[in-house]
Amino acid sequence: MTLETIEQLTDDQVKDLHRLYQAEWWTKGRKLADVERMLQHCDVIVAYCDSESKQLVAFARVLTDYVYKALIFDVIVEDTYRNKGLGRGLMEAILNHPSLKSVQHFELYGLPEMIPFYQKWSFTTELGELRFMRRSK
Repeated sequence: MTLETIEQLTDDQVKDLHRLYQAEWWTKGRKLADVERMLQHCDVIVAYCDSESKQLVAFARVLTDYVYKALIFDVIVEDTYRNKGLGRGLMEAILNHPSLKSVQHFELYGLPEMIPFYQKWSFTTELGELRFMRRSK
């Protein structure tokens, strides 16, 4: 199977993304209409699809001001495609994306078991006095 990198999703690939979200505890329950709306407001999308079927198999998105901050969200790889370097490929594509070259700080959050994965790109949990904060609706 050959994969291709894409930066925009077709309608079918949006449905594939919704299906991928339903398989993960952290994105399960997202509604298709909300996913469609979310995608309209992402600044950068990086994904992989099967070259023949065009089925989406990996995805990540970024919200950014293109200068100071870029927040990476939803790094997700279909279960059957894991451990094949796709997550690494998504991260490399984001961190080397031409429109993000001037960004001073890339940020993301994840579970403790994912820390070693992200440390490969110098992400750190050592943020001094900074703390992650959230307000839920």
